Amino acid sequence: MLYQRERSSIWQCRFKVGGVWQRATTKERDLAKAKSKAFDLKVTAEIRKRDNLPVITRKFRDVAKLAIERIEQEQAAGKGKAIYVDYKPVITEYLIPCLGKRNITNIDYAALNELDAWRIQKMGKVPSQSTMLTHNAALNRVFDEAVIRGFLNEANRPKLESKGKASDRRPAFELDEVKALLAGFDGWIERGRNAKSKLARLFMRDYVMVLLDTGARPGKELLQLKWKQIRESIKPKEEDTGQVDEEGEPITTSDLQRSVSMVVTGKTGTREIVGMTRTVNALREIAKRNYDVEMPVLTLLKHVAKFDNDDYVFRTREKVDPSTGFQTMFAAYLEEHNLLMDPKTEQKRVFYSLRHTYATLALTHDKVPIHTLAKQMGTSVLMIEKHYSHLKVVQAIDQLRGEESRQLISAGGVIDEAYASNKVVKEKKSEKKSAKTLKVQ
Repeated sequence: MLYQRERSSIWQCRFKVGGVWQRATTKERDLAKAKSKAFDLKVTAEIRKRDNLPVITRKFRDVAKLAIERIEQEQAAGKGKAIYVDYKPVITEYLIPCLGKRNITNIDYAALNELDAWRIQKMGKVPSQSTMLTHNAALNRVFDEAVIRGFLNEANRPKLESKGKASDRRPAFELDEVKALLAGFDGWIERGRNAKSKLARLFMRDYVMVLLDTGARPGKELLQLKWKQIRESIKPKEEDTGQVDEEGEPITTSDLQRSVSMVVTGKTGTREIVGMTRTVNALREIAKRNYDVEMPVLTLLKHVAKFDNDDYVFRTREKVDPSTGFQTMFAAYLEEHNLLMDPKTEQKRVFYSLRHTYATLALTHDKVPIHTLAKQMGTSVLMIEKHYSHLKVVQAIDQLRGEESRQLISAGGVIDEAYASNKVVKEKKSEKKSAKTLKVQ
């Protein structure tokens, strides 16, 4: 529906999305152009609704004014708190001047850092913690108003801190280190002291594979996963190589593009995550070890991952949990291959480093939109921006080029000697020394 306000030649529009009427301006004076713009606004709103984003958004200053109106209404009704007297000047003198021109959905970690710096400059000093608590409470009133009116989703609402402390960079693995990490597993498993030790190492390898491939949180999310919570799917794809065979027929390559969806429960509740080839292969390895099933490997996973299979995935055939020693085992493995310390952060790497590596590769190599990544990892867009701000996330997304990281990791090649097993290197040196001694004799 198009209409004009009094004393204005600009066409406004109303449209319904998800059963709720929305209002917006077309910014057009020509009726034909206004109709076209209104249609585009409605389509965009429907797409945002489908993607679980706010249907429409507003400037921070407009939402802030609505928040002040609500505060005044509560005070007039006798429901206001004494602290409300301090909220209004904070909003009008600090928040609106600094953040007013931004959309309410664009108040990210960088914007909050900018606010911190601007506030210190305006005050001429670093504010006390009590002052920061008041400022944050006032800012939360604005975010409350935005959520109530549907201008902001609770999931993407910024989480405020009493101190404007920058986030610490998390230890992760570089691409060449990921290759070395994966390449060292076979020899390391073979060097296990006995059958029990080798089995535990096999499970830890599979656990690492899935963590690195899905970005899941280490611990409960995967270790409490059951076979009935897994579904395998394929999406066959054929690609023309641009070449022809001896008979002149085009040569094509086919890829079944196998993947699995897994329902996991963790810190942020229950969600569905997706695993690709590396996860599929790890799950098959576990299924082959745990179940005596005579069938082709391609159908094994579908047979085991049934709705009535209540077994935990990361358990042995005897239903023993091998994960109790995973953390110590992982640290020893990394140290043996000179991968324990992250040279950039000077911190020790742990299982969580695989989650940070997944996010880093997704943002720098793979075509993963930031909202999709947030859903997969069970976190918010703001948290991704906060912890991976050094990657310049927003700018990087437009430059991403397909699933490069998986192809680069799988490409193989010679692994840098720096990541070779210390034990293997010592054994080779000892063998060379013995051979040299025999030659002299």
